Amino acid sequence: MKAQHAARMRLLGVIRKESWQILRDPSSISIAFVMPVLLLFLFGYGVSLDASDIPLGIVIEQPDTLSHSLAGSFERSEFFKPYYFNAIQEAQQALDERKIDAVIWLRNNFSSSLLAGQEAPIGVIINGVDSNQANITQGYIQGVWLAWLTHFAEVQGQALPMPVALDQRVWFNAALSSRMFLVPGLVAIIMTLIGSLLTALVVAREWERGTMEALMVTPLRISEMLVGKLIPYFILGMGGMLFSVALAIWQFDVPLRGSFWLLILASALFMLVALLIGLLISIIAKNQFVAGQIAIIVTFLPAFILSGFLFDINSMPMIIQVITHIVPARYFVAILQTLFLAGDVWPVVLANMGALFLMLIFFFTLVWKKSRKRLE
Repeated sequence: MKAQHAARMRLLGVIRKESWQILRDPSSISIAFVMPVLLLFLFGYGVSLDASDIPLGIVIEQPDTLSHSLAGSFERSEFFKPYYFNAIQEAQQALDERKIDAVIWLRNNFSSSLLAGQEAPIGVIINGVDSNQANITQGYIQGVWLAWLTHFAEVQGQALPMPVALDQRVWFNAALSSRMFLVPGLVAIIMTLIGSLLTALVVAREWERGTMEALMVTPLRISEMLVGKLIPYFILGMGGMLFSVALAIWQFDVPLRGSFWLLILASALFMLVALLIGLLISIIAKNQFVAGQIAIIVTFLPAFILSGFLFDINSMPMIIQVITHIVPARYFVAILQTLFLAGDVWPVVLANMGALFLMLIFFFTLVWKKSRKRLE
């Protein structure tokens, strides 16, 4: 009993020491609560993968009712901001100068060919410097053209020959808003920074100040030291996560369709993995600057680029897809996007939580072995 009481007191002492260190260090509070606000507002309002108000040049060689009707369809579309030109050469020059992103060219025989039942092609020129934007623009133009052509056929009392009827339904994100996709994934990026960066910097600070040697000569056990250092930052990280989730739901109107408690459980698992990675970095580096640089390179950059938060993993080269499997944020981003947008899809959630649990065991084993080598 006395031994258990002494161990509990030693553990509480380490927890109290780390807690006071967090409260006295404004940078820790800033990373946990100020940084999430900045990142969420930056990505929620400043970054968008949606295409809207695309500057579109329209050239009508022979103005008439039909050509103006088609041009009006582009004016009414939320995706385009039309600009009219008298000649195709003027529109091409504007395209070269990046004043517009695409050109619709209605030749002088457009209306007559259409009324005669003949082919009436329209010229479309798209700036392909940004291939993704060009594909989106092309799809929007085809959609407006098809909608106008269907309306024209109805007015003429004709049936538009459509070999395939498209009945489209968009699940999980009906508005096709990139904000709904980005904000949940951003929670994983925030927790990666909070977990790995804070732990890496704070433990490395112990080595720089010489207080780690003082801890080594105390009766404090390795397990008590590790747990005592992880608990305060685990609580701080979970607080930052709850704050980020609250902003996502109430500020950015991102729905949480899954279980809140399942989100807490998955977040706790990922936070432990991030904390252990930061602790491992600090044990190896023993220098705040080096530890901070390693934490950013090893955790933040892979989480930002290779987790599926911003770039689709299936679109990456096969070798890069294989590498993404060692990035913990990949699994947590999948969990977040599923719980927020789709709900409790158990095969997805359990498979990714299982991967995080295996990583937890792996990094805990590494930290334990490295700590024993350095502290004994």
